[in-house]
Amino acid sequence: MQLSTAALYSTAQIRAAERQAIDRLGIPGRELMRRAGAALFRHIRQRWPEAGELTVFCGAGNNGGDGYEVARLAIEAGCRVNVYGLADPERLPEDALSAYRDFVQAGGCVSGFEPGRSTIPGIVVDALFGIGLSRPVAAAYLPAIIAINAAAGPVVAVDVPSGLQADTGCIMGDAVAATLTVTFIGLKQGLFTGAAADCRGEVVCDDLQIDEVLEELDPACRLLTGVALPKRQRSAHKGQFGHVLLIGGNHGYSGAIRLAAEAALRAGAGLVSVATRAAHSGLVNIARPELMCRAAERAGDLDDLLEKATVVVIGPGLGRDAWAQAMFDRALAAGKPGVVDADGLNLLAQQNCRSDDWVLTPHPGEAARLLNCDTRQIGGDRFAAVAALQQRYGGVALLKGAGTLIDDGFKNHVVVAGNPGMASGGMGDVLAGLIGGLAAQGFTLGQAALAGAQLHAAAADSLAAEFGERGLLAGDLPPRIRELLNR
Repeated sequence: MQLSTAALYSTAQIRAAERQAIDRLGIPGRELMRRAGAALFRHIRQRWPEAGELTVFCGAGNNGGDGYEVARLAIEAGCRVNVYGLADPERLPEDALSAYRDFVQAGGCVSGFEPGRSTIPGIVVDALFGIGLSRPVAAAYLPAIIAINAAAGPVVAVDVPSGLQADTGCIMGDAVAATLTVTFIGLKQGLFTGAAADCRGEVVCDDLQIDEVLEELDPACRLLTGVALPKRQRSAHKGQFGHVLLIGGNHGYSGAIRLAAEAALRAGAGLVSVATRAAHSGLVNIARPELMCRAAERAGDLDDLLEKATVVVIGPGLGRDAWAQAMFDRALAAGKPGVVDADGLNLLAQQNCRSDDWVLTPHPGEAARLLNCDTRQIGGDRFAAVAALQQRYGGVALLKGAGTLIDDGFKNHVVVAGNPGMASGGMGDVLAGLIGGLAAQGFTLGQAALAGAQLHAAAADSLAAEFGERGLLAGDLPPRIRELLNR
């Protein structure tokens, strides 16, 4: 299996790289600011070559200095430039102060921002905050963020959208919704998960010509951008691609196990069995006869199925009653590699279990139950949440949501693909079955989780591009997953 990834960094790592560039490579901080301003202006010109007016909002730190730098370049290029200073320019840090004075020398002037003013004209540049924001946005800055978001033209964020925490992807009170984010040195991890999806717009990175120092750092995590599976040998047979057993489909929830089972088939598993309620066992495979369905009303009914299984997926439509608990306990006791999803996770939250041989696939609500906290804490730092899940329960933790996170205890990955059309019932069941189907074929659980999450999201994006996001159904995904797997 081949995975395509890009490196993501923490703010501490970016600061360390910048310090190394200054101290070891001898590049002055003011020169790095000039390079940042040039990169900003270049990307603005490339995307909006006809734009003749810029409005720049500058804050109190070096991010504001970047704003003054791009404003100076715009003046020199003959653009009309409006600059609003949200802090006294004469009290800026040394490099930013130099950028401000160069801007004034070029003929620029700074106005104080007045809340409630008319629409902001031209391309809007957000240079209010940088990567160091660690507390809610001060009240004095909120009107500027509101005005930027109300602007008619495109919005360009400098490094990160103001109000977005660069390490966690959490919005600190309010945040700029950018059309384009031009980030510097390296990609920040917080740009790719959680609420960042509503703020970042398109993201481009300029390394400011100091990539050599960044390459010396081990990335905080990696952005997963693509997956390719090896071709099968012509002599292959079904016994080489594993047997997935899916357990679930309690009364009223037969659809969940059906979706998961078809996803396992479409992933390429050699055989797929379903253990479900007797009332459903003759129905689940009506439109998909390739599924082998078995009635399981007692835990003992699972024994021969578990013995044959390569991988066990438990949770889709499982419920939380006595039957569900009996199925869950027997499946865990078998010690088979597996995927635990949906109500399987809710039952796991009530027990003190740990395994290195499973993939857990919670959404934020299930993650909160597993960690005995609330969803606000999960959303406040998704990276910390997925790490806590992995440390507490072992195996591979996959935290679903915008910017799905996957932690195997050694590396952390982010899946940025996906869209709001996936906010519908059954999507998680498809993902669980897909991961189980990949794991059955001999891929490690970590590989199966990574590939499954990427393919699941990419299939949804492909369908949304063709038909739109609204009305996207979980059942639409398995055929498209098959197409992507075979490209």
